[in-house]
Amino acid sequence: MNLISLEKAAKSYAHRRLLDGVSLGVSAGDRIGVVGRNGAGKSTLLALLAGTAAPDEGRVARAAGLRIGYLPQQGQLTGTVGQIVFGAGGRATGSAPWEADPRARAIVAELLPGIGLDAPAGPLSGGERRRVALAALLVAERDVLLLDEPTNHLDIEAIDWLGRHLRDSASNGQSAVIVVSHDRWLLDTVCERTWEVDRGQVHSAEGGYSAYVLAQAERERSEEATERRRRNLARKELAWLQRGARARSTKAKFRVDAANALIAAEPPARDTVELTRLATARLGKTVVELEDVSVAIPISGPADGGPRPLLEHVTWQLGPGDRVGVAGVNGSGKTSLLNLLAGTPAPGLEAEGTVVRGKTVRLAHLSQELAEIDPEQRVREAVEEVQLRIRVGDREVSAGQLLERLGFSAERQWTRIGDLSGGERRRVQMLRLLMDEPNVLLLDEPTNDLDIETLTEFEDLLDDWPGTLVVVSHDRYFLERVTEHVVALLGDGRLSFLAGGIDEYLDRIRTPRAGSSGGPQPVTAAAGQLRSSAAEERTARKELQRLERQLDRLAVRETELTELLAANATDYEKLTSLGAELRAVQAEKSDLEDRWLAVAAELE
Repeated sequence: MNLISLEKAAKSYAHRRLLDGVSLGVSAGDRIGVVGRNGAGKSTLLALLAGTAAPDEGRVARAAGLRIGYLPQQGQLTGTVGQIVFGAGGRATGSAPWEADPRARAIVAELLPGIGLDAPAGPLSGGERRRVALAALLVAERDVLLLDEPTNHLDIEAIDWLGRHLRDSASNGQSAVIVVSHDRWLLDTVCERTWEVDRGQVHSAEGGYSAYVLAQAERERSEEATERRRRNLARKELAWLQRGARARSTKAKFRVDAANALIAAEPPARDTVELTRLATARLGKTVVELEDVSVAIPISGPADGGPRPLLEHVTWQLGPGDRVGVAGVNGSGKTSLLNLLAGTPAPGLEAEGTVVRGKTVRLAHLSQELAEIDPEQRVREAVEEVQLRIRVGDREVSAGQLLERLGFSAERQWTRIGDLSGGERRRVQMLRLLMDEPNVLLLDEPTNDLDIETLTEFEDLLDDWPGTLVVVSHDRYFLERVTEHVVALLGDGRLSFLAGGIDEYLDRIRTPRAGSSGGPQPVTAAAGQLRSSAAEERTARKELQRLERQLDRLAVRETELTELLAANATDYEKLTSLGAELRAVQAEKSDLEDRWLAVAAELE
């Protein structure tokens, strides 16, 4: 059943034509992701579908009585949270009708933790208002959901729940979901078709983000596109997707032979061994070491119970070339951990223990707060004042070339800083850090306000960057793409190493919550129940693949060390150092092999 159709629709803003003769349709059961550069017209397309904007040319037709739920990027909310979510007549407390609905209880539990239903919406933060608006859309029965960047202000757990909720809600074939998002994990989880908005046109590809990447690479190859840089990035991204569990779980949705042909000669995204060698040469053995560190937030009040601990007696060694993702619920101390590593703990924190930094460490810290840059300064001037040229991998590139890679055209590079959007200022801030050529990089939510094309360019830059990397991000895809290991703050004061990555983190977070009796439980037809055996098998196979990658890396390093020992047989000091490192590699390899055998046994 056709719900919405556009016929030769065109729309312009400020003399710029965003959509030019677009014809497309939305049918019941559609799950569509919308991607494209910032400013390409994605939000405009959603507004036309929702009816909040009219086309300059062409027409938009909607089925009679169609119930549309629309989440714009900006919106006004009035009334209490309970009134907004459940209607003006709904009660926020007491025996409200929604409390008997498991679906409504799940939405409240997942999206509105810590937000009272009787609280007025006005004083809420921007992120809290965003969650309230999203909850109101999901609670009501809709024929079409139009969501513009729904993951903004959501953490990894909430995004994971939202992806499964949208996928399951639309699987009945009666409703449709259209999502504009830069979160590639969400797009792959929810969507079965992808629309790319580019230069006024909308290109359609079957499948989620993985299929879109393949279609992009195929289209550029068949058209013999002149944008060689973009084509290479698409192939590199496709190679990453094909090697991961994400592609294997959805590869039936697109042509496997075509994918294999495209990536047959494509090397891994990163040469981990070479990057580690370069990082060790630049950093030495000591990067940052935490020894018996405890951090607590002081809480004042008669019944506060004393300071709230974030870290308790944590010992952690961050080595040269380590690429670590940090996960944890909001308020668990992720930002405090980065500040501790950077040597800039927030005022008022109570800290004990020792933090040791190597003498050769050149550290750069991208915080969530935008650094102050002279608003009258031009973009290129702001980057070139740090340095004119840097070496990325085996290439030397200029500030202008890096700016172009992150979406600043030659003309846009001479724009005033004060005229940039928040996302563009974020990009300038990142480039200023990279131009200083640090060897330790701490990134706190670096993907905020970045579109997918900019994200892939940024990931490609990090692929060639030889140093130690620590990333805090709610973008699951980005974390898995640029890091090798995941550690988590789970609220118990410890820093836990998670061999199973983000999947293991989500499992650990869900386990205590599933048994909680306080408040509405996050249960739906799919959530709150044990995973199906098929899902458990996918998780186990993903962990096997992760372990195999680590074992391959260690095997290469073991061979290198063995050869170095033979080549330095007369150098006693070097033999001692190399022997110690070889024993450490062999011990880590043995532990990983034991873990691999245990996981493999579970699959038998």
